[in-house]
Amino acid sequence: MRRALAAVVLAVALAGCGAGPSDEEKVRQTLDDFGKATSSKDYQALCDHILAPALIEKLKQVGLPCEVALQQSLGEVKDPRITIGKITVKGNLAKAEVRTSASGQQPSQDTVELVPVDGSWRISSLG
Repeated sequence: MRRALAAVVLAVALAGCGAGPSDEEKVRQTLDDFGKATSSKDYQALCDHILAPALIEKLKQVGLPCEVALQQSLGEVKDPRITIGKITVKGNLAKAEVRTSASGQQPSQDTVELVPVDGSWRISSLG
């Protein structure tokens, strides 16, 4: 009986080890990726992997492809930085407190919203 119980406990413990990242960790990764893509001016990555489809649609309403709209709005930003604070995940919405800054600009405190898209979290609102 003890052996069977020990085997069950070990199996449950090992199963937990392969559970993968939590939603909070996925949100943090998306925000890290956002910072890196913004810094390297990788607008394609922002449009294809980081921004939510609904936000991309809003950008298209300006009459420009996503990449062009981002280039026009972020192209002159030098040395952008993002610091991630508290992350809250409730159902299909995550909110992250962030501090952004760039050379020659005042720092900004914002709340970024993210939604799940195909197993990852994507930015749906930039605050």
